[in-house]
Amino acid sequence: MPLSIERRPDEDQAVATVHAALDAGITLIDTADSYHWHAGERGHNEILVARALARYGRDTSHVLVATKGGRGRPGDGSWTVDATPAHLKRAAEASRKRLGVEAVGLYQLHKPDPGVPWADSVGALRELLDAGTVRAVGISNVTSDQIREAHAILGDALVSVQNQYSPAVRDAEPELQLAARLGLAFLPWSPLGGISRSSLDGPSGPASTDTAFHRIAGDHGVSPQRLGLAWLLHRAPTVIPIPGASRPASILDSARATEIELGAAELRQLEAPRSGP
Repeated sequence: MPLSIERRPDEDQAVATVHAALDAGITLIDTADSYHWHAGERGHNEILVARALARYGRDTSHVLVATKGGRGRPGDGSWTVDATPAHLKRAAEASRKRLGVEAVGLYQLHKPDPGVPWADSVGALRELLDAGTVRAVGISNVTSDQIREAHAILGDALVSVQNQYSPAVRDAEPELQLAARLGLAFLPWSPLGGISRSSLDGPSGPASTDTAFHRIAGDHGVSPQRLGLAWLLHRAPTVIPIPGASRPASILDSARATEIELGAAELRQLEAPRSGP
């Protein structure tokens, strides 16, 4: 998302960032048709990802590109929601064409629409599967009840849940654990929230480097961001964080989170509701 929204880098830097991720062994790229800045440029990030993959010069058949539909950005900084079956079907087909694929590898419903019955939106995902427009589906910004209902409708075709989860925002713990029990990948969005705060209850705390994440990162000789991603990877075997990046150096640092092993005592400190002194 940072490659296409406000304060985005130029295309050369954006492509270099994607290539750095691929060089580091990253095999999942998460995008959405609503990742853009200005009105009238829907699909900016999908087009960018497709270009970056085409320019890589090496085999990318093992890379899963996941995209999302059901949200919009009018260009004034706001977000809209449209998860009607008709819109989702049009959006998925448009995403497929922008990505230049026969079928979208993973298509995710970006957010439930309060004006549309949940079963209707999920049913549209089933129709996209049956039509061959997408190969697998996921859901995002959902409750535990919505996960259960979607799983009942979609069965094994439902493979992922994408909710906000980070050191600062842990409200989705029930959904994370439910996804693990169902064998669904859990993709925390905005996974680094709270790393630069002394109060991990939200984004309003004073900036500080005196948190358990910073202290333990120092012990390991790594960045707090890398440590935060390592903590997420320890939350459950099905957790796959999706940190954003706009520079090659950032994504390379994130990719090395897989190298960090955290001990039981460290995890207890990091899992405390407040990770300050």
